[in-house]
Amino acid sequence: MSRSFLDFTPALGAYLDAQLPPEPAVEARLRAETAVLGERSRMQIGPDQAQLMRLLVLAFQARRIVEIGTFTGYSALIMAGAMPTGGKLITCDVEEETTAIAHRYWREAGVADRIESRLGPAIGTLDAMLAKDGPSSIDLIFIDADKPSYDAYYERSLKLLRVGGLLLIDNTLWSGKVADPSAQDESTSVLRALNEKIARDTRVTASIVPIGDGLTVAVKN
Repeated sequence: MSRSFLDFTPALGAYLDAQLPPEPAVEARLRAETAVLGERSRMQIGPDQAQLMRLLVLAFQARRIVEIGTFTGYSALIMAGAMPTGGKLITCDVEEETTAIAHRYWREAGVADRIESRLGPAIGTLDAMLAKDGPSSIDLIFIDADKPSYDAYYERSLKLLRVGGLLLIDNTLWSGKVADPSAQDESTSVLRALNEKIARDTRVTASIVPIGDGLTVAVKN
């Protein structure tokens, strides 16, 4: 989603979009192909959030990245393109069809050699990484997958991240539903509880950035 919960005027929204740098053609084509997937296309981050994530990868010089929830591969494409030479991005997803779309665009963009795609439940993938590589082995983790598992992803991510590592969590404002007491569905309740947990968690320094559908940015203390 792109700024759906914020009260931007159309003029201001158009102005902000116009300030984004020119979009590479491969990124624009991937977004266009994803857009025809109907309601599911809302799972993809917008170009404004993509630009912020690109900047964060560059600023942190993240060489080891994990993405939990890949969809058609747009966010992985952005992050892989910003990684230093020799970096590796591990993606986790369960959908073969959408992951196949991702692989096409990663190859076209010339970043496929930086990305290792792991199909299967992400919790199992994260546990296997902890068993093999141990804790504190990852520079940056992006969570954008099934909401009921967010707390489990969060806890495993904190184990995998090095001190000073960056954790990005998407959809943490959830179209504003987290602020609506009448919204008690499972996904909203999980996100609301996680936001409150992170605000009190001394293991991280965090802020919710009102971009897209809400992006929590946290550094492991």
